[in-house]
Amino acid sequence: MPIRSAANSDYKPSYLAATIAALLTFVLYLATLAPSTAMWDTSEYIASAKVLGLPHPPGNPLFVLLGHFFGLLPIPVSYAARINIMAALASAASAGFWFLITERVLARWLTEKWLRLAGAGTAVLIGATMFTVWNQSVVNEKVYTISLIGLAAISWIMVCWCDAPDDRRADRWLVLVAFLMGLGYTNHPAGFLPLPAVGIAVLIRRPQTLLRWRLVLVAIAALVLGLTPFAYEPIRAAYFPTINEGEPTACTTHFEWSCTFTALTERRLADNINRKQYQKPSVLDRQAPFTAQVGMYWLYFKWQWLRDAYDQHPGLQNGLAALFLVLGLAGAWTHWKHDPESFWYFAVFALTVSLALVYYMNFKYSYSQAPELGNSVPREPRDRDYFYLWSFSSYSVWVALGLVYLWESLATMAAGAKAAASSMLPRRAWLATCPVLAIAIIPAIGNWRDAPRSGQMFTRDWAVDMLNSVEPYSIIVTNGDNDTFPLWYAQEVEGVRQDVIVAVATYLGTDWFVRQIIRRPIRPYDAAAGPARFRGRSWPAPSGPPLKLSFGQADSIPPALPLRQPQLFKADGITARIPAGYLTRDQLVVLQMIHDSYPERPIYFSSPEYGTALGLEPYLLTQGLVTKLMPHEITPSPDTINISGGYFDVRTTRALWDSLYSAPKALIKQNGWVDRASVGIAYHYAIIGTIVFQALEQAGDTAAAKPVAATVDAMARSARLQRLGN
Repeated sequence: MPIRSAANSDYKPSYLAATIAALLTFVLYLATLAPSTAMWDTSEYIASAKVLGLPHPPGNPLFVLLGHFFGLLPIPVSYAARINIMAALASAASAGFWFLITERVLARWLTEKWLRLAGAGTAVLIGATMFTVWNQSVVNEKVYTISLIGLAAISWIMVCWCDAPDDRRADRWLVLVAFLMGLGYTNHPAGFLPLPAVGIAVLIRRPQTLLRWRLVLVAIAALVLGLTPFAYEPIRAAYFPTINEGEPTACTTHFEWSCTFTALTERRLADNINRKQYQKPSVLDRQAPFTAQVGMYWLYFKWQWLRDAYDQHPGLQNGLAALFLVLGLAGAWTHWKHDPESFWYFAVFALTVSLALVYYMNFKYSYSQAPELGNSVPREPRDRDYFYLWSFSSYSVWVALGLVYLWESLATMAAGAKAAASSMLPRRAWLATCPVLAIAIIPAIGNWRDAPRSGQMFTRDWAVDMLNSVEPYSIIVTNGDNDTFPLWYAQEVEGVRQDVIVAVATYLGTDWFVRQIIRRPIRPYDAAAGPARFRGRSWPAPSGPPLKLSFGQADSIPPALPLRQPQLFKADGITARIPAGYLTRDQLVVLQMIHDSYPERPIYFSSPEYGTALGLEPYLLTQGLVTKLMPHEITPSPDTINISGGYFDVRTTRALWDSLYSAPKALIKQNGWVDRASVGIAYHYAIIGTIVFQALEQAGDTAAAKPVAATVDAMARSARLQRLGN
């Protein structure tokens, strides 16, 4: 693929070198790969790939299909690790495309190939070891690395097109770009992010292309063809997989095939694709000042060079961010100076995935941003740096160009005025000043502690601990992502405690999840694989679903029920005093489940606060990680103590701590906890261990108390809990 170049008329892309660079990146990611699942959406997507399900809207069908394929590969690692390898492979391949783009720009500028390869190599090294890129490439937390390879491939194709819009293959490149954008959209809406850059590039380089109606129609057809994986959603939803979020089908049973493509299905599919469930406000209704949202982006930008989550080196972090900002801006200027044809595509793309995306996403204050403001401002539930993965990764091209510009400037100074006046700098000048390229190693050094995820098993072990804390055929009411998705992973991927129903409070407010609770088959309890404390007893299966409602009755539950005065709720000896106010739909469903299922199905809560809000506090007994609904009011005893208004089962908790819980050891081995927003999970174990230790101390059992204290201290040191708790 020769190009017209001021420096090289016969230049051809170094595909072999780019492949080697991508493979080396892949090796780095494999060496630091997560062996299992992780917090937030990781477990949801891995489990969805396993069961060919539908994760949360927009459903991401391309990811699910690709993930299911990778999960079937005969790679001798865990299922989760195979999906993580997919993320690593996608990100590493993207690095290869950034290599090619950097080299192509340098070909307009540098004659010697070894200089171009060195410059392109720095782009790969910098981009691959930025914190967000590295951290997201070693565990499949979301779908963003799959989007990244699509955006990188489109960028490479468009750089080629910008250089040679009259090439005989130029039209096919544009059609391919249209197809990739459509296909990318079925993985994530980010698939359309290159569209403004493509449009500007065509307008600047060959505006008459837009008047060629046949080409435009073919490109539109290719884009529509790329969108066809969305057909997977209503088809698969009608089979009712165990993960079927949004349920974009009008069917209510497996046999109603005539309803699969009705108007109701179309509406549900459109709502799913458009993420109507989340009801995000208009971009005109700013959730935070735009200056604060740019400040959030700047915070994440600083993380890329030194992800010091514990604020130990703010001065160094700011200095490195300034350095790489200047290098990137110098690289942008150099790009425009030497290759204005492709600059316009890349500049618009860079603007789209940074400032334009900041404006469009319209986030609240970041979880870690402006800590001095505390909770006086609305905040995101977690840090959102992964949304700017595409921005940071592609920015490596400009940083590398800026670094080569700096290298050339130093080489010119080293060569002297006479040599600098010649058309080519001597090689000795380049070699003498090449140590400046060591700047490219800074992200790898700065992120070596926090970006890798090798050996991290805590999330998986925590999910198993949670499920094995509850009795057979239980219902556990969870709150949201981190106390739900890992349980799905353990159940659907590793087959742990599939008898347990995970009732997600945030989903119980939807019609589709309540229908799934009603429809859910009874999955048998495997006593042989279950905890030892449940063996030797008979555990009869429940007689029916946890909700004794028809679909019509379930759909008629109101979004909220006002309570003008306190109300009594009674179920099998339980009398809950519900305060005046109102009950939300999810609370009404939980009360209905207690009425219909209890005590045939034991009821647990992942946190006692939910049950307390329903007036159930006198019946709630915390046992380790979970809170159990008891059939009678609880009275204090030596083994049942009252802590901060709640009852704590010391004996059961100690038994769980001593013989069942494995996550504390995994936490100690993990040596670090980067994500502040999810650190409460780790704290939960520390609190449990502390209570067990204090109970043993009060009982005079010092010998048993010492190892518990040692474990809690090791957990605190390993996860840096004390600092994170400040």
